[in-house]
Amino acid sequence: MTFGDAVSVCFSKYATFAGRATRPEYWWFFLFGTIVSVITTVIDSAAGLQWDDSAYGPVSALGSLLVLLPTLAVGSRRLHDTGRTGWWQLLFLLPCIGPIILIVLFCQAGERRPNKYGDGAAAY
Repeated sequence: MTFGDAVSVCFSKYATFAGRATRPEYWWFFLFGTIVSVITTVIDSAAGLQWDDSAYGPVSALGSLLVLLPTLAVGSRRLHDTGRTGWWQLLFLLPCIGPIILIVLFCQAGERRPNKYGDGAAAY
């Protein structure tokens, strides 16, 4: 799966929390979200639109809202591919250790056989 394919799939499944997502699909979309964040922050800074002393402003907020739901959806589908429920994403709320655990889970290979979330994904 290429960068463009992953972005296209994730936006076509904008709020689809069912099914499975491969590692490349998840990580390419993660990269897309990071690029959007950097670009919108630069636009806010260059235009002087920051809120108080932060680098963030209205353009950054809109960019974040644009990718929030598809990021949660692809994260849920990625966890489904490893045989876990999407609710594991709530680990992100645990300071320090939660995001580390999620990174490990997102990096794990998916189950090659069908599981309760769908058939095995094509590429690993």
